[in-house]
Amino acid sequence: MENITSPSKSAVQYGVLFGLIMIVEFVISYVLNIDPTTNKAYGIVVNLINFLVLPIALILVGCNNFKNKINSGFISFGEAIKIGVVICVIGALVYGIFSAVFNMIFPEFMEEILRKTRDVMVQQNPEMSEEQLEMALSWTKKFMSPAIAIPITIVMYAFIGLIYSLIIGAIVKKERPQSF
Repeated sequence: MENITSPSKSAVQYGVLFGLIMIVEFVISYVLNIDPTTNKAYGIVVNLINFLVLPIALILVGCNNFKNKINSGFISFGEAIKIGVVICVIGALVYGIFSAVFNMIFPEFMEEILRKTRDVMVQQNPEMSEEQLEMALSWTKKFMSPAIAIPITIVMYAFIGLIYSLIIGAIVKKERPQSF
């Protein structure tokens, strides 16, 4: 009987690492008072890191860790997909929970974001009526609530993890030889 090893052993640790890195980025920008809406270059860099560099790097490292250290040099395409999606989902969950707790501890942060959002809306669309502005801000506030933000973040990162792990899985897969 074959010893089956779960890909989650590799994926969980890298998923938590992904979430912690996103938390550290957020805390640094909060402490240094760096605003992505006014500092466009910072916003672009953080988005590239969170949506491109980190997921690809951690999925690749997670797949190679599973393949070389846990599973005797073999990884199937399906296992690579599982690793990639789990890494991104756990990272999103860790970050989403942190974000919800942070907003409960510092409610003024949410108010500041809504104020900045209002300023940007008025700046980009000066002919917007007060009623339209309030409606847009109410929708923004709804989407920032943890009940909506956490599931959307998880689904978004699951999709990102799926896309990247499909590509990485096709590259790193090495099927176990079948014996008759």
